[in-house]
Amino acid sequence: MEGFQSFIGVDFWTALFTLLNFLLILFVGKRFLWGPVTKMIKDRQKEIDDLYADANAARTSAKAMETEYQQKLSAAVETGDRIVKEAVARGNAREEEILHRANAEAAAIREKAAADIAMEKKKALNDAKDEISQIAVIIAGKVVGRQLTAEDHSKLVDDFIDGLGEGV
Repeated sequence: MEGFQSFIGVDFWTALFTLLNFLLILFVGKRFLWGPVTKMIKDRQKEIDDLYADANAARTSAKAMETEYQQKLSAAVETGDRIVKEAVARGNAREEEILHRANAEAAAIREKAAADIAMEKKKALNDAKDEISQIAVIIAGKVVGRQLTAEDHSKLVDDFIDGLGEGV
């Protein structure tokens, strides 16, 4: 057998010690290395899973915030449009009010001016009548050569004025 051992080069005791050493290393590795390494790998996997969960939660939250932001932006745009429309409507109403007031004031000024013109015309006619009646009395007195009574004077003035009114 020694020839066989020398050919293969395996000694039983060496193989047995090698096997015992391997089992001892395997036991120590399992006991002191495999557990902590497995625990470390599980912890790391849990940490990675938590990071993915946090990232998904953050993504979901960001999408919700984006949706909320879009809604608020749309609401703000609608509010801005409504405010602008209301301001335009108020401006148009104010413009109409100002135009209406200006037209009313212009009409009142025209009416007052027309009344003033009519009054001045009437006053001028009355003044002209008075002057014409005085001139007519003087001329009539000279033509007739006598003094006119108040009744004659009034009749002559009325006739003269009636003649002026028909001529106009």
